Amino acid sequence: MTAITQPALSHLRALEAEAIHVMREVAAEREKPALLFSGGKDSIVLVRLAQKAFGVGLGGVVPFPLLHIDTGHNFPEVIAFRDRLVEDNGLELLVGSVQESIDAGRVREETGPRASRNRLQTVTLLDAIERYELDACFGGARRDEERARAKERVLSFRDDFGQWDPRRQRPELWDLYNARVRRGENIRAFPISNWTELDVWQYIASEELELPNIYMAHEREVFARDGMLYAVSEFIELMEDEEPFTASVRYRTVGDMSCTGAVRSTASTLQDVVAEIAATNITERGETRADDRASEAAMEDRKKEGYF
Repeated sequence: MTAITQPALSHLRALEAEAIHVMREVAAEREKPALLFSGGKDSIVLVRLAQKAFGVGLGGVVPFPLLHIDTGHNFPEVIAFRDRLVEDNGLELLVGSVQESIDAGRVREETGPRASRNRLQTVTLLDAIERYELDACFGGARRDEERARAKERVLSFRDDFGQWDPRRQRPELWDLYNARVRRGENIRAFPISNWTELDVWQYIASEELELPNIYMAHEREVFARDGMLYAVSEFIELMEDEEPFTASVRYRTVGDMSCTGAVRSTASTLQDVVAEIAATNITERGETRADDRASEAAMEDRKKEGYF
């Protein structure tokens, strides 16, 4: 990994140590945590950090399950990767299904060309937290992704309705974390909150982590909408003026196919991606996530409702 310098590695080890500290603190204070797993790069990094935090490979095990909120409209490559990762590493996987929430009448399916199941995930997540009696959920959110996430603390307190109130955040002076909750409440813990997208990619390269292949440049049938490239799929209804075409693309973030855009790219190796990310000045969510463009406060509104 000649492109990653020693200073970068020292920086990454400091971030790694901080993240491991957060994971151990939460696991020690909470009875039933879980790791929110999307199959994306950030949650894959969290799995590696959990393995290091609890001595996997030295006789230890990850002491909590992964929890995936499955919209039913995921990239098939990501679901295949998820299942292989869980099996190969002896992990426990819990799945919350948005389709089951729709079938049960808990949420209503959107219709039309701009329909998405992304927002529907919140109800499914809160139901899964209640079903499995979880009192903490590790997530891969980072401050550099979006303004609302920049406001959130490493430990994000959620009330018994799953809601986040930015005015009631707890102080985290000197890296001391208060993970106490009452019955029905829970904590969202973000161990890589202080990482950047470039940090994540450099860590992936240094650890030689496997990722879903959609993160690397590949030929895909796409169409253009609102300045983004979406994959052609059965889950998205094309508008009259939208014509599919084939392009070399890759994904910077993984989410529901209906709201996650690709970027044009020829970066086919980890080192190519690291170089590409180092040169960009647009955040991954700003460039590729339609759900964050709904309004100026779209992410904050969703988080107040109980979103990740």
